Formats: sequence, C-alpha cells, structure tokens
Amino acid sequence: VSFDFTNQDDWITSGKMGSREAVLVFRTNILNPKTRKTLSEKSSAQTLSDPKDNDSDNEATPAPLEKQTEEKNCEEPPPCGNQAPIDPAQRKIYFVRNSKKCDKSDDTKFISPFKKILNQYSSSDTSISSEGEEPPRCSNIEIKSRVLKTNQNAINISLAESSSKESGYESINPTKSNTEISEEDQEVTSDDEDDCGTNMPAFKLKINYKFHQTETKLLRKIFTVHGLTETNADSGFSLLWTGVHMKLDILRNLTPYQRVNHFPRSYEMTRKDRLYKNIERMQHLRGMKHFDIVPQSFVLPLESRDLMVAHNKHRGPWIVKPAASSRGRGIFIVNAPDQIPADEQVLVSKYIVDPLCIDGHKCDLRVYVLVTSFDPLIIYLYEEGIVRLATVRYDRHADNLWNPCMHLCNYSINKYHSDYIRSSDAQVEDVGHKWTLSALLRHLKFQGCDTHQLMLNIEDLIIKAVLACAQTIISACRMFVPNGNNCFELYGFDILIDNSLKPWLLEINLSPSMGVDSPLDTKVKSCLMADLLTCVGIPAYSEEMRSHYDQKWSRFRSSSCQRQSTGAKPSNHAKSKKGKKKGAITQVNLLTGDEQRILRNARLQYLRRGGFVRIFPTDDTMQRYGNFLDSANGIPISTPTVQSQTFQTPILQHNYNQMLHLNLFCQDGRHSNDDNTEANRIEQYERALETDSEIPFVKKAAVEKCEEEGRRLRKVMLKKIAAGSELTQFQARQTFSLYLEAAMRRLTEDPKDVHEKILLKFLSKFGGNVKPHILFRNTQNLKVASKARSAMVAKLLGDFLENYKRDTEAYVDSFDHFGMIPSTAYNQFLLHAQESDLEAVLTLHTNVTGIMPFLYNRCGLSVPPTPPIPSGLHGFLRALPAMVSPSGTGRELSKYDGYFKSYDKEKIFL
Repeated sequence: VSFDFTNQDDWITSGKMGSREAVLVFRTNILNPKTRKTLSEKSSAQTLSDPKDNDSDNEATPAPLEKQTEEKNCEEPPPCGNQAPIDPAQRKIYFVRNSKKCDKSDDTKFISPFKKILNQYSSSDTSISSEGEEPPRCSNIEIKSRVLKTNQNAINISLAESSSKESGYESINPTKSNTEISEEDQEVTSDDEDDCGTNMPAFKLKINYKFHQTETKLLRKIFTVHGLTETNADSGFSLLWTGVHMKLDILRNLTPYQRVNHFPRSYEMTRKDRLYKNIERMQHLRGMKHFDIVPQSFVLPLESRDLMVAHNKHRGPWIVKPAASSRGRGIFIVNAPDQIPADEQVLVSKYIVDPLCIDGHKCDLRVYVLVTSFDPLIIYLYEEGIVRLATVRYDRHADNLWNPCMHLCNYSINKYHSDYIRSSDAQVEDVGHKWTLSALLRHLKFQGCDTHQLMLNIEDLIIKAVLACAQTIISACRMFVPNGNNCFELYGFDILIDNSLKPWLLEINLSPSMGVDSPLDTKVKSCLMADLLTCVGIPAYSEEMRSHYDQKWSRFRSSSCQRQSTGAKPSNHAKSKKGKKKGAITQVNLLTGDEQRILRNARLQYLRRGGFVRIFPTDDTMQRYGNFLDSANGIPISTPTVQSQTFQTPILQHNYNQMLHLNLFCQDGRHSNDDNTEANRIEQYERALETDSEIPFVKKAAVEKCEEEGRRLRKVMLKKIAAGSELTQFQARQTFSLYLEAAMRRLTEDPKDVHEKILLKFLSKFGGNVKPHILFRNTQNLKVASKARSAMVAKLLGDFLENYKRDTEAYVDSFDHFGMIPSTAYNQFLLHAQESDLEAVLTLHTNVTGIMPFLYNRCGLSVPPTPPIPSGLHGFLRALPAMVSPSGTGRELSKYDGYFKSYDKEKIFL
C-alpha cells in the first residue's frame, strides 16, 4: 500500500486541506479489507512511535479565515504538488461467491421496517430483486419453540388438520434452484469499514451525504470506508444523491460547497419523447445528415396519421416504448401500426432489423457519460462500458417479434431466462451475456472492423444528443442553480450498433443502475463511481467553513438564483470585450473572475478525471460543432430565431465555450492537453480496465430452511387461524409476496403452461404498469418456446412484485393487535415456510375469514366477493385470477387507512 491515513495528500487533492480548492479523493483500493487492515496497522504504528504529532494532527482542525473566504475567485490555481493523481492501476476487484458468516454489525437504521422483517426469511438464492434495488441483508435468527394454548374450536381445528393432510401439501418438496436469478449479490459489511472511515479526513471534517429515493449499496459502501456520514437533514449535506428529478426549492437553496447529481430539467434528455423531439428540431434546423443519430420515431397518439404515412412508404416492424419507463417495461414490437393501442401515450420507432450480433446474439451498449457543466459544456465518457447480449439467438422472422429475450438486450428482462449466463470472473470480459466495451472493441478489431471510427462516431452521437437538449437545461440552470459547480449528472446512454457499425441512440437513462450481480459489474461500476466522485470534487471543507459559507451565501442568494460572480466588478477586459475580434486569443490575466474560476475548475477537474475521457471540449470540437453554438453566448441553439429576436438575459453576455477552448487548446498556451488526442482516447477505450487490488463483495449465505420445522409451524398457524385468529394486512401481504416469488422461481426452472396462463390472466386483470402488451396476452395464438415465454411471464411478475413490495412498506405492524397472530411467531413461520406452507395458510385464511387482505384494504368499498378456493395442489394459484375485480377500478392497493398503524380507536372516531 503506497498511501496511508496520516498523509492527507493521499485523500485530499487540488489544494491543501482547508483551502477552497481542496476536494476529497476516492479510491477503490480502500474497499479491500486487506488494504484497510494494512492502513490501520501503519496508522497504529505511527501513532505509537510519535503520539505527540498524532495528537497535534487531530487537534488541528482547519478553521475558516474571513480573509481567505472573502477572496475573489480570480486567484490563480494552486500548484499541483499537493495533488494525488488517481492511478487506474491501483484498482482490482474480485467476487466472493459463498460466505460462511454474516456480520451482525450491519447498519440497518436506514432500512425500512418492512425490509427488516422481510429480510429474515428471504435470501439471495430464493428471491428475485429488480435492477438497482438493494438486496435483503443477512440475519441469524434462532429457532424458538412455542407453547400455545389449547384450541376450543374443535370444528375448525379438524378442518385445519384435514386441509393439511388431504390437500396434497405434504408431498411437495422445496424447489432447488439450478439457475442463479437474484440480481444483486449480498454484501457483508464489517466493523473495519467503520473503523477505516473514522481515520479518513472526511470523517474528521464531518462531511455528510444524503440519499433520496434511491438505494445503492455500492455508493453507501464507498462513502462509509471514506469517512462520509449519512444524514437525513434537508441542509448541511455536501452531496445529495437522488434517483428522481430535483425539486426547484432544493436547487435554489444550495450553497457553493454542496453537490447534487442532477441538473434541472434533465428530463429533456431522459424522457424518450422529449429526447426525440429535441433531436428532431435539430434535424430540421441543422440538417438531417448532421443529426441522423436516432431511428425515425413518432409520438402517439398525436402523430398517428404521420406514422401510417411512413408505414405505407417503408413497411417493416416498429418498436413501441412508453414515453417514461425503464428496464424494458412495456416495450413490444409490431408489424403494423394498427396493432398499437390507440389510447396509450407511447413512442413508436422504426425497428433496426440488421443489428450487430455476437455469435448470433443481438447486443447493445451501455456507456456512462458524465456532464459536469452545460455552460460551458464539459462532457466526459468513461473508458469502460457494458455490452448486453440477448439470450436467444437473433431471428428477424415476423413470427419471433413477440420474443423480448431475442429482440431486447435489457438485463432486467434476460436475467429471467434459464439460459442466461453470468460472468464468474472479473478478468474474463468476453464470456456470458454481459461483456465490457473494451472486450467488444478488441473482438471487432480482431475481425477486421474499424473500431477507431466506431468510437469516434459514438463520441459524435453523445455530443450531438447533449447539444440538442442543452438549451432548455442551461436556461433552467441560470434560473434555479446559484453556483456553477452545484450540479453534475451521470447519464446512461443505450446505443445500438447495426451491421454497418453505425451507432444509433436508443435512450438516455436518468439514473443508470449501480446494482452489481457479477464480478464484471462490480469491477466496472466500483471504478466508475470512485472516479466519478473524485472528478466531480466534493469540497473538503470543515464544519466551520461550511457554516461560514452558509451565512455568506444567504446574503447573495436572490429569487432568480442567477449565477453570481464573487468579483464586485468585471475587469477592463470585460468592458472592452465587444471590441475584440472573433477568434482572438484571450490572456488569462485579462479574464473576468467568473472566467478564471471556470478555467481553473476545468483544469483541476481534468487532472482528477481518473478513467474518464473528456470528449468535449477537445482540440477540434469548436471546428466540428462551433456552427451549432450561438456566436455571442456559446449556447447550443435548437430553435429557429428571427433576426429581430435575441436571447434576452439580465447578465453580461459571455461565451464560455469559446473562452475555454482558446485557453485550453491554443497552440502557444501553457496548458495545452496533448494527452487528450484522438489516438490516445481510442487507445484508452480499447484497453482493459487495469486493476491490481481486490474489492470483495461477499454474497450473502442462503438461509437454510428446515422443511420439518416449516411443517410444524404451519400446523401451528393453521390451528390459530381455525381458532379465529387472523392475519394482519402486513402479514398477509408478506405471505402473498413470498408465495408469488416461489411461483416465479418455479416458473423459470420448470415451466408449466397452465401456470403461465394463470399468472398472465391475473396480471392482465390487475392492470397498471405491469399489464402485458396486446401481442402477449393470448398465449394460445403464440407458437413459442417455453423458456422464452416463461421468462416473459417472470419479468411481468417481477415488475408486479416490485410495486407490491413498495406498497407493503406502508403496512408495517408496530405492535401486536388483538385477535391477530403474533408477529414474532409468524415471522418464525415465514423464515422456514416453503411454497406449500404459504399456500396452505393463504387458502385456509381466505376460506375461513372470507376476506383477501393481501389484495384489498379491510375498509375497501368495492371489494369483489371472495371466490371459492379449490382444494389440492396449487389450488390457490388457480383461484388467483378470480380474486381481481374485472374492471380493476375498485381496487385500493397502494393507500393505507392507518387504522392499525399509528392511531387508536378513540382518536379515529373523534
């Protein structure tokens, strides 16, 4: 290990600790327990050898000086001697498949009560989680015996015993999984992660981060080992990481040291309909040949007539996508527009029938694009990406258009296919159905393809897509973002390559998934996030400095939240700027305060880039894309303007893009970046991600279920139900969720046509976002292979369970209710219950009580009558479609009346 805790220069870069330019350094090496142990030993040895110096270091907390904080932004950047370059050769990741122990020191204070209880009886081997969702954590619960009172209801007791013996449940054996289908492998946290974090500068500076509507275990682990602390406060955080669009009030109140991972109005890029409309405007304004980067598309139902005209000219398949959806939900392919439902708002695009195939399998790319600023425009492309392959070999015949495992490459769809192969070695990047971008480039180069031009075309596609949407985002940033460094964004570009090696933009993802399910994912995404956080630069400010900035910035914040310069007045150069000729070289000492700050940040950011490749600006971007920018202010123009119309702005006109290009790439400049040449960028894309330190993400050990204990507890639960006890709504939903998970596993391992039809009928009547599309609702008309059909049903059921579990979080029982089964005893039953045990409890409870709390609230007004549940094997599953109301309008599934949660009866009736 070439760095230690005591050397602050290893964890602080771009300036000395306490200075305004100092930011945190994030390394993937520290994720390795061996590295953390070595650092702790070195730190302890140095503490024993020189305790006085260590005490002085701990006491020396950087305090802000008024003179330093009130200095102008036009200061020259500090020398680079204190910078700690991030060497990509210091990173290596491995994946531990099996774990014998699970540490009990998991930090569970940020996990909802529903997940805490659910995790006791759900394991990574017995549950299928959605992409990006944090998997259940490990827990060790000892088996405790229960002594129950004698039941006095002899009739119901005999009914329970007979239903247990005669229904055939006893003969069912637990299904063993031959295919690993859990998306994310469980990591086991340890005490040394927290111990390591307490030695970091971020912990001493009390730097906080906040998560909002996102759950990323990878990010939390990185923050923990680097000393950052999670907070739930609405202010005082240094980094806010959210999975949804930012609220404008939050943006308006940001201070200069705070960072958020989204720009305002970024939906202009991430919504499929808005993205296409923005690119379409550029096609009309700048020419089709310059922006031919997306297939021909139409927004329905507004452009239904245009779609019919285009179909009559060029017949062929069309792919239908919801305007705001992700992970392949709701996507299907049709031969003619009349097969598309007329009442749905969707984007219909021309289907590319000749895609690039690897060994006969269709593939697409997920590349990661970092935008740190829109004015000036600064774009980075990460050196490594993910190549996703479809599970079924590609066949363009019309009879196969229904098959999503052939035509869609989304991992969230193909992971349910029994033939899906996961990579088991992080160093082998071209095995299975998920490759790396560099492995694909080497594969194509070996076949004689021009990968150099391919990557240049991908860079061009990314830049033009950002230019097409930048105008609206820039105007929003000027209105709502108080400081130019507050926002950054990581986009996930999905790109399809056809057989002529032309890239096509499919969509842009707002928050690309950081879930890890294989060593390859762990390797790429760990390095990606560490380089991202270092490149963006989280300020290493002390608590006193942050408080000082909070007080100071509140005086300058206005309702318009325009970017404000810390310099009181523009320099003489700014006054005489209009007299300058276009293209003249601007001297650094003649720049305004804002321009010097932007230039300094761009240079320091480039030095911290790690594995990111800056694709805009480069030495030739102004020559290639200068015509797409406004000559006065450098903003991309995507709307036609009349000669009398000008861009009205209350601040001084500027052209930051031109200024940045002249000062970075002028031939006689001091800071020309010769290492960012075209040849160097292509070479960086094609080389493998070099790593030499390991990051263990330990897979959670599966909780072994005792079949005999499950049968014994089932009999106990059946006796309680027969005696008059009922399941709470939370317990019923828990049981129903686990039962459907078991049915989904059985469906992917041993497909049965009758169960597929039953589940499809249930999902079709249920409706909502998981409703099957029209081509897949009647399986009798489809002559398809059972594996692909089962994978499609499992995908729909997985989407249903994701929403169902999210709604279940509102029903958590905070105490045991009178007349209900105790929570402790029932959780013990769920811990060992097999599918047959769950079905027996659900069947008896529904027949005895006549209610369906797993689907409807107890106070629901439009609940359909409870159908009779047939006896025998899978009787509950066969009755499931009849439990859903045909219209689907009377269901109350997502709202909880709160009667059993936080209010007593007296308060309710008052």
